[in-house]
Amino acid sequence: MPKVTFIIDGVEQTVEFQHGQLEYSHHGEPESLLDVAKNRDIPLEHACGGSCACTTCHVIVRSGAQNLSEMQEDEADRLDTAWGLTPESRLGCQAVITGDVVVEFPMYTRNYVQEGGAIQLGKSTADKA
Repeated sequence: MPKVTFIIDGVEQTVEFQHGQLEYSHHGEPESLLDVAKNRDIPLEHACGGSCACTTCHVIVRSGAQNLSEMQEDEADRLDTAWGLTPESRLGCQAVITGDVVVEFPMYTRNYVQEGGAIQLGKSTADKA
């Protein structure tokens, strides 16, 4: 069973799944990082519904890149528009899992309102006076 570790704000959450046993809810490719995240209640943003039309599911692969499907041209083209693009970047909706992998969510792809978090803003100089 593949293990997928999601790193969100420095906190790791590891889940496992059995190939062919996930309920597919049409969030990206079947058994993609996004599909697994949605099945395990991991808050991976996906504004386009997983159709490779945006970059909100952008993740950075920290290990196990060889255990993801090969990047296709449409994913590569879309990734070119992502903020903070790295050589290890993938779209969660397109990267299909074949083995253990560790991915990190870039801070700027997090939707704190939707995910129930709070944005911590520093005090302005006017507030400190």
